[in-house]
Amino acid sequence: MSHRERNGTERPGDTPPEDAELRPAAAPGRGPLDLSLLRTFLAVHRTGSFTAAARLLSLSQPTVTSQIRTLERRLDRELFARGPRGTAPTPYADELAAQVAGPIDELAAVADQGLGGARPAPQPVHLAGPAEFLSVSALPALAPLIGEGVRLQITLGLTDELLDALRAGHHDLVVATYRPRGRALLSVPLSDEEFVLVASPDWARRIDREALATDGPGALRGVPMVMYAEDLPIARRYWRHVFGRRLTGEAAVTVPDLRGVLAAVTAGAGLGVLPAYLCRAELASGALVALLEPEDPPINTAYLVRRPGTPDNPHVTLVHDRLLGAMRDW
Repeated sequence: MSHRERNGTERPGDTPPEDAELRPAAAPGRGPLDLSLLRTFLAVHRTGSFTAAARLLSLSQPTVTSQIRTLERRLDRELFARGPRGTAPTPYADELAAQVAGPIDELAAVADQGLGGARPAPQPVHLAGPAEFLSVSALPALAPLIGEGVRLQITLGLTDELLDALRAGHHDLVVATYRPRGRALLSVPLSDEEFVLVASPDWARRIDREALATDGPGALRGVPMVMYAEDLPIARRYWRHVFGRRLTGEAAVTVPDLRGVLAAVTAGAGLGVLPAYLCRAELASGALVALLEPEDPPINTAYLVRRPGTPDNPHVTLVHDRLLGAMRDW
């Protein structure tokens, strides 16, 4: 029984008798429920979408919709609230998912082993995330696992698209630039990215860095900007956080890969805002100069995200744990 039911905060008509229990395995007088209905329900609950659940189960969306409606009729309860922003589980659905997830996942693991009981060889681990972070940080950290038989399939992209694909079952793990909302995905902090305002030594000599520190970004007037995107998302955040001002102007160079920004700024194209992990070697060698060293630099936290109830692939756990260990020591 839910907290809301115990405290009498459900809407009238929603609360079962006090001695009633949640019985997903059977509806009174109607026989046991079809396990396929519960499996479909769990997929919708985890993915947060009828469409994503259909892709995950290799079913059509009308089939998924029909099965959920059948289950709702059998249980005489609404399971999902449909709205313009997607599908949200009801409190009853959250309880039902918590009760059936373990048994259904265990049955799926037994089915995956086959009749002989032998566990199949682990499948490749599908890891997705930003191109720069995976290339510079994650893949070097995971390299030792390849000698242990781990296979990796890497997908590069933007967080929104990658999380949608994760919900649909296309990835095992995603490095996300923000924490996803809702209960469909599990996330843990992976690393903090500190952003640095940098330029080549030649440009640094031309900039009055004392005026920059005391008077703000007026000291950068006339210095070309090398940026990740036309709307200057990283630099705009840096300007707001450090200078307390809105960034105006246009980039002289736009390249949708921070490694390209690093290369252009190092070669003298202008200034840029980069995560410290990406330009650490250049700063140490003097190939780049940090124009400011604020006491409170802007920081973005990266998260390692996975779906609950994914197939029992031990290599996914190996990759997950190796990334967490390596990045916390970074």
